[in-house]
Amino acid sequence: MQLQSTLTCPACGHRATETMPTDACQFYYDCAECSQRLKPLPGDCCVFCSYGTVPCPPVQEDGKGACCR
Repeated sequence: MQLQSTLTCPACGHRATETMPTDACQFYYDCAECSQRLKPLPGDCCVFCSYGTVPCPPVQEDGKGACCR
C-alpha cells in the first residue's frame, strides 16, 4: 500500500506530496500556494481520490465502492 500521494490544486496547479491517513478519508485540504480549500469531487470519498496521484488507503485495499458512496 502506498501512503504518499501528490495532490494537484485545480485552481493554481501547485503540487504537494502528502502522507495519507490510514484510518479515515481526508475531506478537506488547503492549498499551500493559493489557499484554495479542496473538497472531494462528486462520487469521491476524499481529496486524494479526486486530486491525488494515488487513491486513499481504503480505496487501495477494497476498491472504490468501499468508501466512495
